[in-house]
Amino acid sequence: MNADQASTDAISPAVWEHREMRLALAARDLRTTYQRLQRVGVSQRRIARLTGQTASEVYEVLKGRRVMAHDVLVRIADGLGIPRGYMGVAYDESTETALDLAAATCSTYVDEREEVRRLLSHAANVTMGTAPDEVARWWQPVDRQVAPAPARVGTWDVEQIEALTATMRTLDYRHGGGSCRDAVAAQVRWAQQLLTATCNDQTLTRLHLALADLHNLAGWTSFDVGMYSAARKHFARALEQAKHADDLSLAANILYRMGRLHLHRGMHREALRFFQLGQIAAQDSGSELTVAMLCVNEAWAYALLDDSEQMHRSIGRAQDEFSRANRENVPAWVQFFGQADLNASIGVTLSALLSPSEADLNGSVFYLQQAVEMRGPGMARSKIFELTALAVAYLRVGERDRGLDAGREAVASAATVRSVRTIDRMEPLRRLARSQHGDLRDLADKVTTLRTAS
Repeated sequence: MNADQASTDAISPAVWEHREMRLALAARDLRTTYQRLQRVGVSQRRIARLTGQTASEVYEVLKGRRVMAHDVLVRIADGLGIPRGYMGVAYDESTETALDLAAATCSTYVDEREEVRRLLSHAANVTMGTAPDEVARWWQPVDRQVAPAPARVGTWDVEQIEALTATMRTLDYRHGGGSCRDAVAAQVRWAQQLLTATCNDQTLTRLHLALADLHNLAGWTSFDVGMYSAARKHFARALEQAKHADDLSLAANILYRMGRLHLHRGMHREALRFFQLGQIAAQDSGSELTVAMLCVNEAWAYALLDDSEQMHRSIGRAQDEFSRANRENVPAWVQFFGQADLNASIGVTLSALLSPSEADLNGSVFYLQQAVEMRGPGMARSKIFELTALAVAYLRVGERDRGLDAGREAVASAATVRSVRTIDRMEPLRRLARSQHGDLRDLADKVTTLRTAS
C-alpha cells in the first residue's frame, strides 16, 4: 500500500471514541465494531484491506464469528488505527486506568516532584482552555469493579449524586476524611459510569458538574488521609469535568484544593501557582467569595516564601473581596468559606512568616482567637487546625499557659477525627513544645504518641 492510499484509508480517531464503539472494543466484539464502521461509510473491502483479512473472513466476522487469537487482534487494532489499550491487547495508560493498576499510594518525594509538575501543567492547560477534553477517559473506572449503572439517566439520578456529595462533605468537615474517603471513592467508581448512559444535553451538563464536585471531594478526602497520588488523580479529573461543564467557580475551588495539597507537602512555589491559576478562574466566574478564598491562600504561600510585602497585599485584597461578596445562592463547594475561615487563614498566614514581626504574631493570635470562637461541632477538623496554630502563636508571644491549654485541646480533639492532616499540622507545635520543659514537654510527647497511633 503506498503512502497516498494509506492516507486515504485512514479512519478518523474520533470513530473509536463513540460510547457504543468503545464498549464493543472493550468486549472485543468485532461484529459490532465492523457494523459501526459500515455505518460511517467504511466498506467490507476497506476493512479487509486495512486489517489484512480476506473478504470472506470479514464477512464471517459480520455474521458473528469471534476472533480470539491475540496476534490477529493486534493486527486488526493496528490496521484500523485503534489504540491497543481500547481492546485490552496492550498495557498502555488507558488499560492501566481501566484496570486500576496505578496504585493510589503516597509517592516518594523525588517521584512526587514529577507528579506535581505534570499536574500543574495539566491544570494550567485545562484552566486556560488549551487542553483537549479527555472525554474518552472520564467514564473509565479509577478503582475496582462496581455495580451496573442504568442505561438512561435523568435529573433524579444527578440529584442523588449531589445529595450524597453534600452528606459526605458534612462527614468530612466533622469527622475527617478517613470517615468517608472510601465511601466517596466507591461512589465515584459507580457514578462515573453514568457518562455512558443516555440522557439529554441539560442533564449531561449537570451530571458532569456533579461528578466534578464528587471527584473534588474524593481528592480532598484522599489528601486528608495522606493518599496524595490518589488526590492528584481525582483533582485532575474534577478540573477537566468542571471546565467541560463551564463552571469556573468549581474549577477555581478545585485549583484551590490542589494548592492546599502542595502547600501541605512543602511545595510552596507550586502551591502558589495553583492558587494563581485558581484566581483566574475565580475572577472569570464573578464570585468574590471564591476570589477572597484564593487570595488569602495565596498570602499563606507568600508567607511561607517569606515575602511579607506580597503576603500583606494578598491579605488586603482577600478582605476587600470578602466584604463585597454576595453570599446568596453560594455553590456547595464554597459555602464553608465564611468569616471564621477568613480569620483562620489570616491568622495562620501571619504566623507562617519565617521572621514574623511582633505585630504579625499579635495579629495571628487575634485572628485565630476569633476563628476558634466561631467554630461549632460541624467544623471539628477546622477547629483543631486553628487551636494548633493558636497554641504555637501563644507560645511565640510568650503566653505559655494559654499555649499549653490550646495545645491540649487540639490534641484531645485530634484523637476524635480520622485525619492524617491534623496530626501533620501539629508538627510545629510538637517541635516548639519539645524545646520547653514540664507540661509542654509532656504535650510534645502526646503529639508524638498521636502520630504513632495514626
